[in-house]
Amino acid sequence: MKKTYKIEVDCANCANLMEQAAKKVTGAATVTVNFMTQKMTVGFEDGADDKAVMKEVLRVCRKVEPDCEIEL
Repeated sequence: MKKTYKIEVDCANCANLMEQAAKKVTGAATVTVNFMTQKMTVGFEDGADDKAVMKEVLRVCRKVEPDCEIEL
């Protein structure tokens, strides 16, 4: 299952770093962050709890950019 989320990210480099960090989260099979459209697309592994995965994705993204917001 794939879902797209609206995000707030300040620069393309931060978007790339957030994408790399989010890809390491257990339950996230694929992650794409598009700085231009301010969107994040996440493909979830089978059986993964999308809300729990996105909570962890937000946590790791805030390590890159503390004021990052993802509309869950």
